[in-house]
Amino acid sequence: MQPPLRNDDLDLEAAVARGRPRLVEFLSRCPSWLLETSQRFLPELALNSLGSIADHREKISALLDLLEKAGPATWKQFAQYLCMECDLPLDLEVLLMSSAGEGNFSQTEAACTDMSARSSVPKGFDRRRRHCSSGSDKEAKQQRLDSFAKYRRLLISSIRQRYGSRRGAGAEAQEQTQPLAFNQAFVNLVIRQNKAPRLKEKADKPREDVAGAPEPEECVDSAVKVLDLLCSAVPSGKTRVIFLFGKPGTGKTMLMHRICQKWAEGVLPQFLFTFLFEFRQLNLLKRKLTLKELLFDVFLQPEDSPDAVFQYLLENARQTLIIFDGLDEFAADMDVSSSKRGPALASPMSISQLFADLCRGKLLPGCTVLVTSRPKRLPDLLYKVSVLAEIWGFDQERVEEYVSRYFQQHSFKEQAIAHLKNNTKLLSMCLIPALCNVVCICLEYLLLKHQMSVELPQTMTQFYIKMFLIFLSKQQGESAGGEETQLNCNKKAILGLCDLALKGLEEKKLVFYVGDIPEHVKEFASLHGLLTVFEVKTSGTCPEAGYAFVHLSLQEFFAALCLMVSRSVDKNYLKKRFFLKSKWTLKNETKTELMESFHIFLSGLSSGECRTFLMLLAEQDEAWVQDKQDVILQSLKRMAATHLTGPKVLELCHCTFETQNLQVAQHIGSLLNFKYEFRNFRLTPLDMSALVFVINSGQDLTWLDFAGCLVDVDCLEVLAGCKNVEHLSFRSRRCGDDFAAALSKGLRGMRSLKKLELTGSSITAEGMTNLVQASSQCLQLEEINLQDNRIRDPEVKRVMDLFSRMENLKKIDLSNNHLSLKAVLALAEEVVACQNATELCVRKDTVIVYFSGPPGDVPRSLDLRSEEDKEHVIPARQVKLCLQDRSLSPQHAMDVAAILQSCPCLSEVDLSGNKLGDEGCCFLLESLPRISISKQLDLSQNRLSVTGICSLLKSVNTCQKAMEVQVSLHHKTAVLRFTEDSEFSSLPLRGEAVLSADDQKYREENQTPTTPQKIRLTDSSFKGSDLKNLCAVLKECSHISELDLSNNCLGDEGLLQLFQCLPNMKMLSSLKFNDNQISLDSVFFLAQSLSTLEHIKTMNLSLGHVQVVHLTFWERVRLQSSSRWRSGFLAHPKHEAKGRCFCLRDCRLGPEDMTRLCQILAQCPQLTEIDLSGNSLSDQSVETLLSFLPSLPHLTLLSIRQNTLSPRCAVSLLNSINLCERIRMVDIRSSEKAFLHLGASMQRQKTSCRLTGCAIGEGQVDELCSVLEQHGWLAEVDLSRNQLGDEGLRCLLDHLHRVPITCSLNLSHNRISQDGVLHLINAFVTSGNTTEVQVSLCSKATLILKLTSRNDPRKILRLSECKFQPEHLEKLFLLLEKCTGLTEFTSSNNNVTVQAAERLLHSLRKDLGSLKISIEEPWVCKERVMDLLKLALQACGNITEITICKDKPLFQLDVRFPRCLEKVDTVFSRLSRYKPEIKQRSFYQRVCERCAQLQELRWSDVELHEDEAEMLVRILLPLPELKRFGLTSSSVVTTGTDYVIMGLQNCQAIEELNLGCMKLSSAAIPQLVQGLCEMPSLKRLILNHNSIGNDGCSRLAEALRNMHHMEEINLSHNKIGDPGLTNLAAVLLEMQNLKKIDLSGNCPSPAGGEKLMEALAHCKHIEELLLSRNGFGDRTAVTLALCLPHMTNLKILHLQNSNIRQAGGLELARALVGCELLEEISLSENDLGEQSIHALSKGLPCLGHLRKVDLKFCGITDDASKSLSHGFRLCPSVEEIILSWNALGDGGAQELASALPEMEKLKVLDLEKNRIGACGAAKLVEELAKCPEIQSIRLWDNPVPKSLAEDLTSQEPRLCFSFS
Repeated sequence: MQPPLRNDDLDLEAAVARGRPRLVEFLSRCPSWLLETSQRFLPELALNSLGSIADHREKISALLDLLEKAGPATWKQFAQYLCMECDLPLDLEVLLMSSAGEGNFSQTEAACTDMSARSSVPKGFDRRRRHCSSGSDKEAKQQRLDSFAKYRRLLISSIRQRYGSRRGAGAEAQEQTQPLAFNQAFVNLVIRQNKAPRLKEKADKPREDVAGAPEPEECVDSAVKVLDLLCSAVPSGKTRVIFLFGKPGTGKTMLMHRICQKWAEGVLPQFLFTFLFEFRQLNLLKRKLTLKELLFDVFLQPEDSPDAVFQYLLENARQTLIIFDGLDEFAADMDVSSSKRGPALASPMSISQLFADLCRGKLLPGCTVLVTSRPKRLPDLLYKVSVLAEIWGFDQERVEEYVSRYFQQHSFKEQAIAHLKNNTKLLSMCLIPALCNVVCICLEYLLLKHQMSVELPQTMTQFYIKMFLIFLSKQQGESAGGEETQLNCNKKAILGLCDLALKGLEEKKLVFYVGDIPEHVKEFASLHGLLTVFEVKTSGTCPEAGYAFVHLSLQEFFAALCLMVSRSVDKNYLKKRFFLKSKWTLKNETKTELMESFHIFLSGLSSGECRTFLMLLAEQDEAWVQDKQDVILQSLKRMAATHLTGPKVLELCHCTFETQNLQVAQHIGSLLNFKYEFRNFRLTPLDMSALVFVINSGQDLTWLDFAGCLVDVDCLEVLAGCKNVEHLSFRSRRCGDDFAAALSKGLRGMRSLKKLELTGSSITAEGMTNLVQASSQCLQLEEINLQDNRIRDPEVKRVMDLFSRMENLKKIDLSNNHLSLKAVLALAEEVVACQNATELCVRKDTVIVYFSGPPGDVPRSLDLRSEEDKEHVIPARQVKLCLQDRSLSPQHAMDVAAILQSCPCLSEVDLSGNKLGDEGCCFLLESLPRISISKQLDLSQNRLSVTGICSLLKSVNTCQKAMEVQVSLHHKTAVLRFTEDSEFSSLPLRGEAVLSADDQKYREENQTPTTPQKIRLTDSSFKGSDLKNLCAVLKECSHISELDLSNNCLGDEGLLQLFQCLPNMKMLSSLKFNDNQISLDSVFFLAQSLSTLEHIKTMNLSLGHVQVVHLTFWERVRLQSSSRWRSGFLAHPKHEAKGRCFCLRDCRLGPEDMTRLCQILAQCPQLTEIDLSGNSLSDQSVETLLSFLPSLPHLTLLSIRQNTLSPRCAVSLLNSINLCERIRMVDIRSSEKAFLHLGASMQRQKTSCRLTGCAIGEGQVDELCSVLEQHGWLAEVDLSRNQLGDEGLRCLLDHLHRVPITCSLNLSHNRISQDGVLHLINAFVTSGNTTEVQVSLCSKATLILKLTSRNDPRKILRLSECKFQPEHLEKLFLLLEKCTGLTEFTSSNNNVTVQAAERLLHSLRKDLGSLKISIEEPWVCKERVMDLLKLALQACGNITEITICKDKPLFQLDVRFPRCLEKVDTVFSRLSRYKPEIKQRSFYQRVCERCAQLQELRWSDVELHEDEAEMLVRILLPLPELKRFGLTSSSVVTTGTDYVIMGLQNCQAIEELNLGCMKLSSAAIPQLVQGLCEMPSLKRLILNHNSIGNDGCSRLAEALRNMHHMEEINLSHNKIGDPGLTNLAAVLLEMQNLKKIDLSGNCPSPAGGEKLMEALAHCKHIEELLLSRNGFGDRTAVTLALCLPHMTNLKILHLQNSNIRQAGGLELARALVGCELLEEISLSENDLGEQSIHALSKGLPCLGHLRKVDLKFCGITDDASKSLSHGFRLCPSVEEIILSWNALGDGGAQELASALPEMEKLKVLDLEKNRIGACGAAKLVEELAKCPEIQSIRLWDNPVPKSLAEDLTSQEPRLCFSFS
């Protein structure tokens, strides 16, 4: 909307000057002719001065100077004559003709006729058409030039008329609304050219919103002038395509008009022709055109000779400029496929094809094509252009210039300028020229009316509204009334204009004909300067008048306004038309590409400030308008919840800014994830203003990340006002010192900024210093990142001084800045001197400095002034110094040592990756006594040799603080670790050992405490001479605690030399000699050392692929009488109990080798464990080993794993129970693993024998039984997973029948069939020593027998899933008839039908006692209760128990023999009153007879019909012996549950009542209370999972008050709150016999919980307290802790999920110590905290009866595992530990694993859903081998690799990784 050019931009003189050298070169070919010709134009006197010039070129140049000085007329005549006579190059000819002006060439020739006649062009001089001499040639040329000149004059005149000044319809109105004509307010635009104009997108990258713009980071741009763009060089004959893009309102169209205007003025002489086409007008062309028709018919038709003119155009294409304006407005598809054939000039084609062929050079090759567009996706034909540039609009300087020109006629010009400069938001808007014009219009109007106080709009939408109202006001005049009046007067025209705008956008129509616009709308819009009129030529016919909005954004504004005020637009349609989201989701062409600002205007119109304006136009109330506005606001909120890229985030911020709604802005900001990432596009100050608005509106701190983005300096001024930025990041090579300086100015305003990043930029040392200078004022800054800049030699001292002032600074990153070594050393020197610097990390190009930050984070000083403050000592400052890979040589060692010596507080020093060598390292090591390093010194990769290693060891020997040395020549590592100064000064004296007088004297002589040292010299391939030198040094190292010489190829000789040094290593606790190529002789030597060196604790050897030699040692003491050393267990008896361990793996031992090894081991004292796994032992070797067992008196475990064991060998191992009386268990698994567990004493005990998976078949049964017969006293024999089969079973049963032993025999998984089962049952029936048989033939294949040598009254048979056929069942029943001593029979899923069940019940009988019969079959759940009762009557004997559980399904009877008839007269008399049917009466009578002794009735999941319910109430419940009744999870048809409850009044002898899960509400409780009052003997009341509530609980409490025999109450899951619990608590005070109470899953508060606990304290006999899943919290837990000492009989405590935290858990754990009888604790799902776990661990040893501990989901970590493990070790009765769903890792698993062997009764350890990895799982397997009693360790969902889990499970099946 303003002119973009000035005259000095396009300078004709400059163009002529550039062509001057070529003109001189051309004329120098014949200087004599030129001098003769010049005499016609210059006086002779002037030419005489040229005689002294000898050089032709100099003479011609001087002659041209004379012609120019002679005046314009002379030069004009000369130029015209030269062009006519000579065949000049075309560009020179055009240049000369332009400089001569547009005169009539015929007149020029006439004036020069005489001169041409008298002059003769010399031979050989290039003349135009020199082969023709007649006058006709000149006439032809003259005619051609005349046609060209005439069309050119016509073109110039037309362009001057079109673009020289804005005339036409509405011009006067525009002049009234504009303070100045456009031509008077021209201001240059900011244009930046891209140096690499490549627009092709990468195939693997998604397209951005701004596809037309190149990636700024790849293509560095620069400011340019228009002339530079139009004069860019391209190869001759190649079409030059110039693409200019810019955002809406940046002045693209006006710039094109200005270029045309300047061309018409002669400023662009390189172009003979200029054509301008606007795509908005080209949209109107529907037919195909030729190029000639496009140029002449559409733009301008020549007056005559069009073919000649067009031909001239084709010949001079290089001098033709064709401009296409507004590519984004083109409606047709532009992606036209390229044709291989060249286009025919006469062939009509579409506008798309014409445009494409012009750009590709297929039409008019060599011309210049200038294209403008808004940023959008471009067609393929423009992916590679000659020149690419972006129009930015204005900068602040140009804004001020434009405003100054705009207001030059006003007295308030300075006030206007100051107003804009002081308002950052307005200034940001004015950087867009169109908005700047709008702002000036509004500002002018307001200043004219209110010069003292001016309030400008805040948003673009509000400015457009204000401008529109101003136009109305100016045209109507002040007398026409206010804004409301003017809107009302013109409402019809305004609404019509809105409809026109919206219809145009929807139809992609920007140009309207007269017929498209209603007359009143046209008059109104033209009058107020809203529409502009122009000629539209669609063909060679007469042009038509076309109308368009003065700017596309104005059309978008009125279109948006139409949606907001139109009554026909409802909310759904408005939501649909708000296309913001759909526009963003498309990757190619936008859905509505003409609507660039449409959504922004819609957002702006949804602001509260626009509501009145909309109400006036729409003639609606506020609610109607607000509903529409809310649609837009809600749409914006929803869009913020989607994933948005950088440009889309900015677009959303613009919309949000337009709303000026702080609530919406805060909501949107909260949904953008507190991080804004922007990649590779330009941000304007207006973008930044919108972004800052959204960020500042929120409450959360954000992160702004600009990577490769072009950010104006003006943007930084806007950014300075962003108060909620915590992290600010810039990455762009454009950011140099100037950018850093500009950013520095705004840093102080960002009070929340903590991290600043300027990476990948071009900042130098100077820029860094300035930035740090400014940053030092930002006291809140914590991190500065200046990676990848150009800071080569910073001012280290000054910069570090500035850093030291920043109290919160934590990190400064100077990586990849090519710092010199000198600068790095200087930086190191300053870092160690800086008091708040904590670390310098330098690794090649990485340079990072860390600081201590605020005083509370990392304390910097140590104050030991007072003894009282020792508990609150602040740690001293510690500095880490890392100088890796910086090519430090021996010459630098002195400088490095000086730096290290200057810092008394070094913690770690890393000098690895340098070139110090032996010399440099030795120098540093010699300086160690003067250097204070508290943790480690790393000298790796410094070219050390063996000599250097020896020097290293020597220096370490003299350095008392050295704690560990790690050296490897192969891996080039050399690391020294030190003890902390505080630790070293307070090192505990080793007082535990018993010291002699010599020891005391030795200690007095060596007052300086010694530090145990760890030396690791691995992977160094030492030679013999090297080993000798090393041993000499090691002998002097008396303080070595751990020595590792692995992987050094030392061999047997090296091992011998090393063992000669061991006596001098008095503190040695571990020795590793792995992978040193030793032989079997060394194995025997090492085994012998167990006898000669008594301080060896464990010996782990392996000769496999990876050789292992690892010895550990006891702590030793020195004896007075001798220098001989012996093991510390002589001074510590606990060591003797632990004993010593010998492990030899992967070594092929023959029988002779085994004999020799056993002889050696037999001499070893205190040997407790022998592991001979993986040694390929033969049967003979195993027998040899077993023969030596009596010679190993202290042995407790013998392991043989990974060794194939034959069945014969397995039996031999079993026979060891007869060879050694101390054997307590023989455990042989899978024919590969064998474990012999031995007791410590010789006292005879029961032995367990487990031979599982050993392939034992019928052939080994005799030998096996022989072994068992010899021993006799067995606890368990497990032969599962073998191959006995039916015959083996027969043979085994025959032997066992003759052997009187008592044990459990497991024969599972032995291929037993139904026939074998029947044989087993026959043996069970006939044998007197078999008391129990359990058989299952399903996948579990269970077969377990219990044998006894004594008379046992029990006789139990359990059969499950045996798949019996009828013939099998008949045999079974016959066998059962013979078994008169049976006490319990269970049949589960054995194909027993109802009829077979009757047969079964008839066959089961006994002489005396009770018999429990259980049948589980699918038909149980289908049969009615009445039918099941009829089945029960088929049993022999008196029925004492009936259990029907249909969910299992289970039918169970308890029958007592002998059968006797009871008197049931009372029941009969009661029956007679109801007169049942005769048939039913008979059945009832039989029930009464057979159930007269019924004591227990339990029904679950049944559906009682009316007759069944009546029988229950009338017959069964009144039975006099009934003591236990349960009806759970059942329903009563017709009569309902109340009927059954009513019948409870007849149960006077009842002791247990269970009505759980019966959906009892509080309404049913009164009837239940009546029944309870009739039950004086009731001891157990179970009402769980009902809906009793507070009222029902209160009623129950009153009933319970008189029940003094009550022992158990279960009211769990009944929605009972504080009122109900309070009433219950009052009753509990009197229940002295109460043993169990379950109130889990209710809803009390902590206050109610406290009252309950206080009441329970009076229940002295309470044994079980189940209170889980209540919100008790810490208050209740503390109260319970106070009450626990009174509950001396408590055995079970459940408090799962009770909201107990550390405070309550700590008190509870301490109080549990007093509950000595406690058997089970459950505190799972409580966040107990580590202190609570530690307290509980300390109390575990006091709980001698504890069997189960449940700590699931308690947040237990590895830190707490150590104390827990210690507690479990000392907990003698624990059987189950649940630690699942915690945070235990490998460390915790290893601690628990170490404790397993000491938990002798442990059966289950649950570690599911923890963080245990491979190491922890492997340790569990290792220790599990020592724990035969453990049944399972659960490890489901731990991060153990699947392959490893499978391997570990194969080794140890008790390890379970599946979900359980």
